[in-house]
Amino acid sequence: MKTAALIVAALILASPCARAADACLACHRNLGDKPSALWSHDVHARHGVTCAGCHGGNPAAEEMEKAMSRDAGFTGKPAGDAISLLCARCHADSARMASFGAHILTDQFALLQQSVHGRLALDGKSRIVQCTTCHGAHGILPAADPASPVSPLHVVATCASCHSDAKYIRQYNPSLPVDQLEKYRTSVHGTRNAAGDARAAECVSCHGNHGILPARDVRSKVYPTNIPGTCAACHANAALMASYGIPTDQYDKYVKSVHGVALLVKKDLGAPACNNCHGNHGAVPPGVESISQVCGTCHALNADLFARSPHKSAFDAGGLPECETCHGKHDIAPATAAMLGVGEGALCTRCHSDGDPGYLAAAAMKHLADSLAAADSTAHALVEEAEQKGMEIAEAKFRLRDARQAALEARTTVHAFDGPRFAAVVTKGLTVTGAVTDEASKAVAEYYFRRIGLGVATLIITLFAVSLYLFIRRLERRQAARRGGDAGYSIMKEDTHT
Repeated sequence: MKTAALIVAALILASPCARAADACLACHRNLGDKPSALWSHDVHARHGVTCAGCHGGNPAAEEMEKAMSRDAGFTGKPAGDAISLLCARCHADSARMASFGAHILTDQFALLQQSVHGRLALDGKSRIVQCTTCHGAHGILPAADPASPVSPLHVVATCASCHSDAKYIRQYNPSLPVDQLEKYRTSVHGTRNAAGDARAAECVSCHGNHGILPARDVRSKVYPTNIPGTCAACHANAALMASYGIPTDQYDKYVKSVHGVALLVKKDLGAPACNNCHGNHGAVPPGVESISQVCGTCHALNADLFARSPHKSAFDAGGLPECETCHGKHDIAPATAAMLGVGEGALCTRCHSDGDPGYLAAAAMKHLADSLAAADSTAHALVEEAEQKGMEIAEAKFRLRDARQAALEARTTVHAFDGPRFAAVVTKGLTVTGAVTDEASKAVAEYYFRRIGLGVATLIITLFAVSLYLFIRRLERRQAARRGGDAGYSIMKEDTHT
């Protein structure tokens, strides 16, 4: 009998025809409690789901004892993982969702289980987050509803209810910051969101929703190599960006830049992505005054040299962004010697004209840089030649590292725009390349000296050997002739006796 009652209750719950009768709701409304008040606005109520749909029992029974009878399948208030499992009973079943006329994804529960929120809570019995943690319980609204706690204008506060609680977050990840909301509110995204712009990026835009993964997980939307694509989802969308007057070619430029190639092609996680320059939760485009500070977090020495250079005051007076003026921004190309000087493609001629001190200084610095490059190339070629000829040149080859170091130092020192200082650095490299070139040249010369000496010695030995051979042959012929003469004399002597 008990089994039959459970089967009947289950059939009642599963039948769309039975959704209209809900004595539970009527009773709770009479009590004036909060759940029943919220339920009238709940998306599930709009689709005919009754209280029994989640709590079990018999919604058609007027007596509380019968409606909440265990025999009728009443389960009461779910707790822990039972909450999400209860939601998944419908939301993970595409057929059941279709019966309600809902056309939403049915993989939310699977994604939650795999997410960082799906890990075990401190009690070791349930997950950290359940469906109701974010969506609420009796007053659940569609995500597109502006009043929903997971709508674009409210999801930030929903996330912050946990992520801004230092005591709570410390239990799971003591190193995780809890000031994300404060930073977000100072960002361009945050200020637009607070002003009611639902299109501005919020937590879900970057981190995802049900399948949120730790930033260190390679599958995460905010893993370093994935960040440019995550940002481009909005910033490369011409239709979305049109109303903001923002260009949409940043991603295309970035992927070809020295930073983009390092991060996305070479997989160098130390290379900057969008957030390294613009920030993440507090994302704001760097202003003219802050660009050098942003670049200087990585290029510290370059930034320090520029700050002490004569260009600093000139750029400030002209309202020019410091690093960006010469190097660009999203499409930063590798720095080359061609950027310096007064030749074709040189950057210095953008501001300096023939005859002014800056023009002359640029030309002199370029000449020095080219001289060092040529001297280094010559030294390398001679060292390589000496090695191929089998000469011992290891020490000189090792010293060439000092020349390379001088070249790198010169590339940095150029940001000081100080001719004498630049010349001093280059001179160090030229001194090294000069010494190495001299040593390698001597090694090559010694190789040829040895070859010539060996050739002469070989010739002398050969001539001596030939002469010795001829001398021996002459002696042999004399001996043979002498033996022949002695034999003839003996025959003549015998004939005489005869």
